Amino acid sequence: MLFSNKKAKWIKRVLLSFLSFVFAVPTFAQAGEATSTNLETMLIVVLSFVLIVAVLILIIGLYLVNIIKMILLEDKKQKAVAEGKEYVPVEEKSIWSKLMNKATDAVPIEEEETVMLDHDYDGIHELDNHLPPWWKWLFYATIVWGFIYYFVYHVFDVLPLSQEEYAIVMEDAKIAREATMALAGNNIDENNVELSVEADVLARGKTIYDRECVACHAPEGQGLIGPNFTDKYWLHGGSINDVFKTIKYGVPQKGMISWQSKLTPSDIRDVSNYILTFQGTTPKNPPAPKGPEGVEYIPQNQTNEAPAEQPAEVNS
Repeated sequence: MLFSNKKAKWIKRVLLSFLSFVFAVPTFAQAGEATSTNLETMLIVVLSFVLIVAVLILIIGLYLVNIIKMILLEDKKQKAVAEGKEYVPVEEKSIWSKLMNKATDAVPIEEEETVMLDHDYDGIHELDNHLPPWWKWLFYATIVWGFIYYFVYHVFDVLPLSQEEYAIVMEDAKIAREATMALAGNNIDENNVELSVEADVLARGKTIYDRECVACHAPEGQGLIGPNFTDKYWLHGGSINDVFKTIKYGVPQKGMISWQSKLTPSDIRDVSNYILTFQGTTPKNPPAPKGPEGVEYIPQNQTNEAPAEQPAEVNS
């Protein structure tokens, strides 16, 4: 029998697994189309299918080779019996042994005379052993790889060099960091905004102030249509939370628009912190600062008294 029961069961399992995969691929593809048109997913499916088919073909090929060997062996036995001889099978080396012999080109001890030189040093003979083929193949491969590397990295610029790759990775990390910070910045509101003296925050705040706020509050915060920022008096409190809230919601009845549709939460935070830097400064250019408006604001960490009651009307 060419197929034993054990081998027949094994082949049956392989075929069933293969058929299950073949029928599962269309279902998986339809599900993928229903949820996403990701080409990478379809490519993975196709490559997996091709890989499984290749493995199955290899297994079937090896099994057929084994069957052919069994048929040839049976034929030799029958010929020996017909001739009245006893068949003695020739011991074949394993595939691993053949591969190692091919890779090392080692000469058996019983055949050392074939590579022995005429040199004789006190009874010590020299053998003319060649370099192992695997070593030579590896050396040739490094030469080929050297040419590939040279043309890919230095001639055609297909791939970036190490320094360029480092710069690309750092730029990607910077973009990712800015995106994360921007996402975090959009979660800022009047309840969790914090006072900051960081140079980047104040620089961005100055840019926004010069672009949007100068017309009403003057370049140095001394006030024009809007109130003066250089003194300690505020219509609605001088904390970072109060300033943020005033800018965010505005005071329409006083001509102060709501900026939450034009500025991001992080922008409002930056310009609020910049506005607070005017307090206690003396403007060097006209116009002169406007007079005090509202109630003097004293930070709570500087007094144990309750803060002054704020008027109901909101203004900046």
